[in-house]
Amino acid sequence: MQSVPEEWRDERGGDGRMLVERKLDSEIQKNGGEESLMMELTRLVQKMVRESSWWERRGIDCSILAAAFLCLPPAFLLLGSSQVLWFIAGMLLMGMAHAVIAYKGTHLASHGSLSESQAWGKFWAVFFIEICGSFSAQAGVHGHIKMHHAHTNVIGLGDSSVWKVPFLPRTVYLFIAPLVVPIITPLVALAHLKGHSLALIVRTVLTVTLGLYSQYWLLIHVSGFLSPLSALLCMLVCRAMFSVPWIHVNIFQHIGLHMFSATNRPKRIYQMTHGVLNLPRNPLLDWIFGHSLINCHVEHHLFPFLSDNMCLKVKPVVSKYLTEKQLPYQEDSYLSRLQLFFHKYQEFMVFAPPITELVGVQ
Repeated sequence: MQSVPEEWRDERGGDGRMLVERKLDSEIQKNGGEESLMMELTRLVQKMVRESSWWERRGIDCSILAAAFLCLPPAFLLLGSSQVLWFIAGMLLMGMAHAVIAYKGTHLASHGSLSESQAWGKFWAVFFIEICGSFSAQAGVHGHIKMHHAHTNVIGLGDSSVWKVPFLPRTVYLFIAPLVVPIITPLVALAHLKGHSLALIVRTVLTVTLGLYSQYWLLIHVSGFLSPLSALLCMLVCRAMFSVPWIHVNIFQHIGLHMFSATNRPKRIYQMTHGVLNLPRNPLLDWIFGHSLINCHVEHHLFPFLSDNMCLKVKPVVSKYLTEKQLPYQEDSYLSRLQLFFHKYQEFMVFAPPITELVGVQ
């Protein structure tokens, strides 16, 4: 397992600014002379990274995650209250804290954005993805980094088809099915372990079990739940609290946009600008999912190794550059995308999307 893609692996350590600059340099070298637009944009972003402090590059996002963990003790205590309002407050607090840790934390950890150390990067990937997210770190990094980011909107590779369940009616898929994601996730993780080494299988089973049992044990012994069933139900409610917008975000920003074939894909800057969409800023979703998954998704796909806060910082530069070069910078509202998917569910989520040929733009 690795915390960053193969093409970004290097001797980590030292100043994090230098690490990001090396990744940006490798981006320039990888593109060579065939994609001058991406090279020029990379240099602009590199300049901003060079001028940024550790607090901007990593500190802000690490502080948000730390705040989420600090919310857990009062949440467990509130869940032990006999007062309905305090109990509901505990549910909301735990649901929000878990979502920040399980969504924002796992996403940053999968990209190796939480530490400059490769060893710590691997540790955080296992901690957030397996213990907190109940999924396999090996499968998570491979599916997200190796497939989705490397082959964004390429049919059969990185086309977000993992989120499609075509046999479900649209209302069930969009509003009901996401509620069982906390139950499905560890089961899918176990399925992904087939064919891997015994050591990896044992580690994943133990870490996922540790994460689930820890919450259950605390609900019984700290919150005072009297029955196992009530504790399990509380776990499900807290873990499913933001699963509906989580599924929405994952499909809204890619599916329904330009799709490409594996044998005839555009250059990277065209692939990302035509196949990725930003949602507007939302205080709640920005906090829980992170800027790179909401209002800076275009920036994130162009520069996946940047943290949420750095994606937000480079956003004005990226949007201005793409606009000046007459490249698409796609944005749409959450409600608009929801209405579009509801009315075009068959076209987007059931039938195979058509392949786009970007003729005359490269």
